[in-house]
Amino acid sequence: MLNIEKAAVVLKLLGDKTRLTMIKILDSHDCCVCEFVEIFKMSQPAISQHIRKLKDMGIVGEKRKGQWIIYSLNKESEYYLFIQTLLKDLPDQDFKLKQLEQQGLRISCE
Repeated sequence: MLNIEKAAVVLKLLGDKTRLTMIKILDSHDCCVCEFVEIFKMSQPAISQHIRKLKDMGIVGEKRKGQWIIYSLNKESEYYLFIQTLLKDLPDQDFKLKQLEQQGLRISCE
């Protein structure tokens, strides 16, 4: 169980719509920064800043795949169960990745 201070920090971090959407997407799909750039129509440095904040809290993890870095929700995080409680009541965001695929913009970082 999280204490109030830690919960408040997580809620403040996820109070940003972009980061909250990223977490919802990462709950079901691993992604690279380039995919988030297309989804959010933001610059790569802006997306990287959002990812860095999530990584610094341990909410998001990364793994290297060749030259690419793939991000995923960190299921080992002390915040994981708390975040899952929040995410279960949010609408699915898979349509954002499907839209990228339909537009031929889903980037394969293989």
